[in-house]
Amino acid sequence: MFHQSRRSFLKTSAGAAGLSLIGESALLNTLSAQVHETSSDRLTPFPLSSVRLASGVFQQQEEINARYLDSLAVDRLLHSFRVTAGISSSAKPYQGWESPTCELRGHFNGGHFLSAVALASAGSGNSVLKDRGNEIVAGLGACQKKIGTGYLSAYPTDLFEHLAEGKQVWAPFYTYHKIMAGLLGMYVLTGNTDALEITEGMARWAGDFLWPIGTEQRQRMLRNEYGGMNEVLVNLAALTKKDRYLETARLFEQPSFLDPLAERRDELQGLHANTHVPKIIGAARMYEVTGDRRYRQIAEYFLEEVLTARNYVIGNTSVEEFWRTPPGQLEGTLQWKNAECCVAYNLMKLERLVFGWTGDVRWMDAYERALFNCRLGTQNGQGLKQYFLPLAAGYWRAFHTPEESFWCCTGTGAEEFAKFADTIYFHRGSDVYVNQFLASTLDWKEEGLTIEQVTQFPFEPGTTLRVKSSRPTARTIHVRMPSWTTTEAEVKINGRSLEVVADPGSYLAIHRVWHDGDAISIHLPMQLWTEALAGDDSVRAALYGPLALAADLGSGPSPDGPNRLINDTFPKQIPAADPLPRVAEKSDADTTQWIHVESPSELRFRANGETTKFNILPLYQISNQRYAVYWQLRG
Repeated sequence: MFHQSRRSFLKTSAGAAGLSLIGESALLNTLSAQVHETSSDRLTPFPLSSVRLASGVFQQQEEINARYLDSLAVDRLLHSFRVTAGISSSAKPYQGWESPTCELRGHFNGGHFLSAVALASAGSGNSVLKDRGNEIVAGLGACQKKIGTGYLSAYPTDLFEHLAEGKQVWAPFYTYHKIMAGLLGMYVLTGNTDALEITEGMARWAGDFLWPIGTEQRQRMLRNEYGGMNEVLVNLAALTKKDRYLETARLFEQPSFLDPLAERRDELQGLHANTHVPKIIGAARMYEVTGDRRYRQIAEYFLEEVLTARNYVIGNTSVEEFWRTPPGQLEGTLQWKNAECCVAYNLMKLERLVFGWTGDVRWMDAYERALFNCRLGTQNGQGLKQYFLPLAAGYWRAFHTPEESFWCCTGTGAEEFAKFADTIYFHRGSDVYVNQFLASTLDWKEEGLTIEQVTQFPFEPGTTLRVKSSRPTARTIHVRMPSWTTTEAEVKINGRSLEVVADPGSYLAIHRVWHDGDAISIHLPMQLWTEALAGDDSVRAALYGPLALAADLGSGPSPDGPNRLINDTFPKQIPAADPLPRVAEKSDADTTQWIHVESPSELRFRANGETTKFNILPLYQISNQRYAVYWQLRG
C-alpha cells in the first residue's frame, strides 16, 4: 500500500509557471503548477489551441494523419480491453502489436490513439476525432469499473505478476504508460473529466502493486522497458497536487542508469535507446516539479552527449534500436535498422523541455533537424508510418500496414503528425519567441496579439511575420537565426533593413512598440555544407540549410514483391546494402567540389559520383526511391 508518511515533494516555490511538454506531455501546456522557477525565468510554449497551421506541407501531413486515425473503428480498438474485463465483444480485433495474443496490446488502441486524437482536437479543432476519443474513454471507463480495482489494460494482471517473478514478459508497464498518457491528454486537451478519474485509478493500482516490492527486486523489474511511467506520474502529480503520484514516480527511477549521467559519464553503449530516452524525460519533469538540479544536470548532459557523440545527420540515433558503439564511433553502423522513429519523437520532447529552461538556440536547431529529416517523410499518403529510417545506401522506406502492424512508431508518429504546431512559438512574460519556420498563425488572445507567419520554407529561404495588435504595445519578438544560415542574413521591419542582425546560432531580439499591420521579413540564406559520420571523417552527408540531402538511386521494390513487409516490422528479404556512392574527384569537406544547386526554389541538386551523376533531393521528399544519404569521399 502507499506510504502516506513519506515527505512531500510538491513544495511551494517563488512563483507558479505553466508546465510545457510535448507528446503526452504537451498535453499539460495549459496546466499551472508549483515549480521551482518563476514565470519570468522559463520559456513556455503556447498551447496548441492558440496556434493553427496554414497551407503547406505540415498542414497536409496533419490532415493525412487525421484521415488515418478516422479510419479506425472504436469497437475494434476496444476489443481486447473488453475481453480482459469480461465484457462481451464481437468486434474484429486489429492485428500486429494489437493482436489479442500480443503482450503489447492496448499500447496503441487505448494509448497512442487517445493521445493523437486529443492533440488533433486541440491543434486543429478536429471535433470528429475528439468525439472518437470520448467514445474510447467511455469504453475504457466501463472496463475499469467492471474490473473494480483501478486496473485497466488490454491484458490481465498476469503479465505484471510475471514481471515481478522474473518470468519472460514483453513490457507491461510500457503499455500501461501509453494508456495513462492518452487518458491524461483527453482530460487536459478536451476537458473529459472521466479520463482523469480513470487515470488516477490506474496510478493508484500501480502504486499499490509496486510499494510492497523490495528495492532489489524492483530494480530487476525495471530492466524491462516501462516507457514513460515516471513522466506520466509526475505529470499527474503536478496536475492533481497529490504527492502520492510523485512518490510512485520515484519507484521507477534506476540509479544504475541515472548516476553515471549525473557524473557526466557516457555508459550508454549496449542500452536500448527508446527504452532510456523516456527515463530522461521523466527526470527532466522531476526537475521542473521538485527543483532538484541533479535531474536537470542529468537531462542536459544526456541530451548533449547523444546529439554530439551518437547522432546521425538526420537528427536521430540508434542502431538496431540500441546504442551499439562507444561515443563518437559510428563508423560501420550504417544499415537498414538505423534511427528508430520513436527515438526521434522522444529526443524532440527532451529538446523542447531543455530549451524551455535555457533558451539555447542549439536545441531548436536540433529540433528543426529532426522535424524535417526524421518526421517529414516517415508518413506516406495513406497515413502509414515508418519504424526505422535506413541510412545505408540502396535501401528504401517501408511503412506499416493499415490494420496489421500498430508498431510503437505507428503510435508516436500518429502523435507527432497531430502536433506540428506545438513548438513554433514560445513566450516568456510578454516576449514572443519564433522558433520554427512553419506557415501558421499564433492567436494570443490574452495579449490581443496575432502573428501570422507566411512562408514556403524551405522552398524560400526565410519567412515573414505579420503582426496584428489590438493596441500599440511595447514588447520583444525573438527570432531564431539558425546556425546553418550565413552572415548575409537580413531582417526588415516594414520594408526597412535592420542595421545589425544577430549572428547565426542565436536569437535576434527586436524590441519596439508594435502596431497593427507591422511586418518582419527575415531572409535566411541557405548553403550547402557537409557533416561527417562520427568517427569517420571520410564518410559525409550533405545538407542544404537544415535539410539532409539524399541521392536518388532509382525505384524501390514493389509493395507486392519479395521485399514486402513481413512479421509486421521488416521486409521479407533485406538485400545487402550498396557501397556508398563515391565522389568523382579528390575532395575535402567542401561540397562545392561535387554537389551543385540546380534550383534553390525547387530544392533540386546534382552530384558528381565517381562513375555517374546523381539527382539529389531533400531526404523528406524521398518516397518510393532507393536512396543514399552518406557519401564516401576520395582522399
